[in-house]
Amino acid sequence: MELYLDLFSQPCRSVFMFAKAVGIPFEFKMVDLSAGQQFSEEFGKLSMIRKIPVMKDGNFVLTESIAILKYMAQKYSSSVPDHWYPADLQQRARVNEYLSWQHMNLRAHGSKVFLFRTLYPVMMGSEAPKEKIDAALEDLQQSLNLLEENFLRNKPFIIGDKISLADLVAIVEIMQPVGSGVDAFEGRPKLIAWRDRVKKEFGEKLFDEAHDAIMKASSLPQKLQNNKDLEMIKPKYQRLFR
Repeated sequence: MELYLDLFSQPCRSVFMFAKAVGIPFEFKMVDLSAGQQFSEEFGKLSMIRKIPVMKDGNFVLTESIAILKYMAQKYSSSVPDHWYPADLQQRARVNEYLSWQHMNLRAHGSKVFLFRTLYPVMMGSEAPKEKIDAALEDLQQSLNLLEENFLRNKPFIIGDKISLADLVAIVEIMQPVGSGVDAFEGRPKLIAWRDRVKKEFGEKLFDEAHDAIMKASSLPQKLQNNKDLEMIKPKYQRLFR
């Protein structure tokens, strides 16, 4: 199995962490997003979608992180602990409920904060408008409120006493704005305790390995400025801000 990843990407981190945590063997294929490698002719032959992660299992190519996570959990169901993607109908439905909700909520809002604070100045040539950043931060806070009040409630993990794919996908998304300098956990003791439980389940070494790049995101603008193909890839990123 080959996994095409860049750990700056939160969906890539979820796939990387899951495979590592449950012992699924894979070959890490780096696709440097800051260099625009996803737009290369070679990568286009693998995936016309030109986004990562991408999984290649023999001749079978799969895109979209949620689809990849479910595929791995089900392909290796004999060795992957059931709690990650439970066989029980209602427990699995709870995992799917969160995974369906997060796309246009926590993922969208956390990503927007990161993009405005980290990529906007490089791609647009100026700081992001304050009103846009403030609106993105407000949306993020609302999503975090829903994560706590609707999904986590008073449980150790999103679906109950054990960690699942829902918790994994949630934590990597929250760490994205954290990497841009926004402490999404500030003033949220319930969320802090949940984060610490998730980190313990994965082990500090794996958690920190997966998030090393994003926690050094302050170096990303300079890396982009040094990219000789920056002017070529700028229009593709500028579309995100219009």
